[in-house]
Amino acid sequence: MQIIGCDFSSSPSKRKPVLVAISETAPEQVGKIASHSQRCVLLKIVQFDTLDAWSQWLQAQPSWVGAFDLPFGLPRELVQTLHWPTDWLACMRHYAGLSREDIRSTFKAFSDARPAGGKFAHRATDVPAGSSPSMKWVNPPVAYMLHAGVPRLIKTGCHFPGLHQGNANKVALEAYPGLLAREVLGHRSYKSDDKARQTPERLIARKDLITALELGQTRLGLRLKLTHAQRDLLVGDAKGDSLDAVLCLMQAAWAQGQGAPRYGLPPDSDPLEGWIVTA
Repeated sequence: MQIIGCDFSSSPSKRKPVLVAISETAPEQVGKIASHSQRCVLLKIVQFDTLDAWSQWLQAQPSWVGAFDLPFGLPRELVQTLHWPTDWLACMRHYAGLSREDIRSTFKAFSDARPAGGKFAHRATDVPAGSSPSMKWVNPPVAYMLHAGVPRLIKTGCHFPGLHQGNANKVALEAYPGLLAREVLGHRSYKSDDKARQTPERLIARKDLITALELGQTRLGLRLKLTHAQRDLLVGDAKGDSLDAVLCLMQAAWAQGQGAPRYGLPPDSDPLEGWIVTA
């Protein structure tokens, strides 16, 4: 079984591809609880310049547990206010049928009608994860990431624990690399797309974060195994995309260790909103 972590882009290109970090587990390890003796071995990182290439690759892989850096659901408050379906699959199909302009105008109207300081509706998982509201269409445009990613994941036939029953050999989980990074770094920044902000301090932060992962110094109880070349790649990627894919990989490996049926998700998570794994 492959374990994969995905740093996602809603508009990938050669300059900003979708990145997938890959590990694997032997059959006898599937569903075993992670311990500090367990390692997550990075085999490789693959990149996809188009969403079609990414989704076709996922479709072709026979079995995987994957953690994807994009929201899997919308806030229940938002969905109910808009009178959209409250069944997750029906809601996602409705959402997939909208254009980005539809999404922007609808969500902007919702926000404009709310008081300052509470413009966005939040999911229950946003507080413990420290994540952006999944309805945000700018900085970061996670609403568009949901729109681009989840319908394609649905088309692979994969299983969404707590949300939708699919092929049990392909398990998709929502991840957030910032959650694991903050556990190690606090509020220190380790990346920037802006070249002027790719500072020595952020370089040092990436090195510190990678070292902590290698030593198993997080609550996930997993040690990251890298080659020297892979470590150099993660350190040298000032945008942090490769490292984000690996952070998602670590979250996927932890979830695989928890096993079916919930893969570490809380039993009472909202079946419309979803939940960020490890939050």
